[in-house]
Amino acid sequence: AVQQGLRMGMILFIVSEIMFFFAFFWAFFTSSLSPVYKNGGVWPPAGIEAISPWGLPLLNTIILLSSGASVTWAHHAIVGGFKKDALLGLVITIIFAVIFTGLQGFEYVNAPFAMSDSVYGSVFFMATGFHGFHVIIGTIFLFVCAFRLYLNHFSR
Repeated sequence: AVQQGLRMGMILFIVSEIMFFFAFFWAFFTSSLSPVYKNGGVWPPAGIEAISPWGLPLLNTIILLSSGASVTWAHHAIVGGFKKDALLGLVITIIFAVIFTGLQGFEYVNAPFAMSDSVYGSVFFMATGFHGFHVIIGTIFLFVCAFRLYLNHFSR
């Protein structure tokens, strides 16, 4: 019963996260597909210089996908009983997460627009900010898991 409750709790948490981020994507796509007159009738709004997706956002996407691969490697190593490989996978994942967070901070500091710059700025900073917050929480979680793995708290 406890495992079923935990499983259902995790499923509901994931569904709530999906809905949370879906709202930001909905705001972005609604605003971009039918820009309002107040924003100049164009997207991005008049006077806003968009960040190129082929620069830092692409690099951060590659880092994020790589961290998914390394944490999967760590998981399979834990299941297989390979503690050193699991620790290495978790450490690599934590390093990727720290680099991602640092690059996102760099992107925020150098963004050519602010949160107060129409719906474009507010949706950008809210969606990416909450995603960055999730990455920071995940990094802390992974650090705790790596420490517990080091102390032999996990078994196959």
